[in-house]
Amino acid sequence: MSDEQRNQQTARLLLEQHRTRQPFDALPDALAPRGVEDAYAIQEAFRALRADRLGPVAGYKVALTSTVMQDMLKFFSPFAGPIHANLIHHSPAILKYDDYGRPGIECELAAYLGKDLPADKAPYSREQIADAVESLMPAFELVDDRNADYKKISSLILTLIADNAWNGGIVLGKPIRDWRSLDLAAIRGVLTMNGATAGEGHGRDVLGHPFEALTWLTNTVAAQGRSMKKGMVVMTGTMIATKFVKPGDVLSFVVDGFGEVAARIR
Repeated sequence: MSDEQRNQQTARLLLEQHRTRQPFDALPDALAPRGVEDAYAIQEAFRALRADRLGPVAGYKVALTSTVMQDMLKFFSPFAGPIHANLIHHSPAILKYDDYGRPGIECELAAYLGKDLPADKAPYSREQIADAVESLMPAFELVDDRNADYKKISSLILTLIADNAWNGGIVLGKPIRDWRSLDLAAIRGVLTMNGATAGEGHGRDVLGHPFEALTWLTNTVAAQGRSMKKGMVVMTGTMIATKFVKPGDVLSFVVDGFGEVAARIR
């Protein structure tokens, strides 16, 4: 079969695995992605299959931008994935545990774009990216690892990329327009779970600066022929290692100068 047929077959298998809540695991050898380009092609086919239910692309996420997450997954380069419009929630959000295989949260800054960043004008500098950012906000990324076995995960990163980089949506705090006076590398974020501190990090924990991650993401998406568009929300990567959650958990992530994003799991 052709590469396109193979990608479509793999995407349909991923869709069925999500529908039936199967644990994340290796794909059959005949369908498993053979390289990064292959993984992104499958990801795009998977995105298209889910678009009717989950909506169009409304932004992008970037994964593995921090040393703590690269160490966790034993893969030492970032990767990207689209965010569907119907998976964007606003703080304070109530999230249903049973909507996921196994939900986790990551603690990030999200950027709202006030300008288009066309693919044909790439590559972009960090300064050009910053100029396109209208506002920033604290955010949770919802990740769904479908009970992955982390002893095997380093051999399955390409499958993880194909599986929409495990994105299960985002929760956004209040947008802050007056962010340019803040030192984004130095800002500190603190996560509390059920009233107890569960982790903290800084902007510099994301490739040294959140906009380094945003620049990498924009140029990576452009290399795939896709443009970042005005109105999109773009995640910049987690400052704190993924925390898995359970029903009843109450979550709060507070970032210096940006306030809080909050969610409850039911």
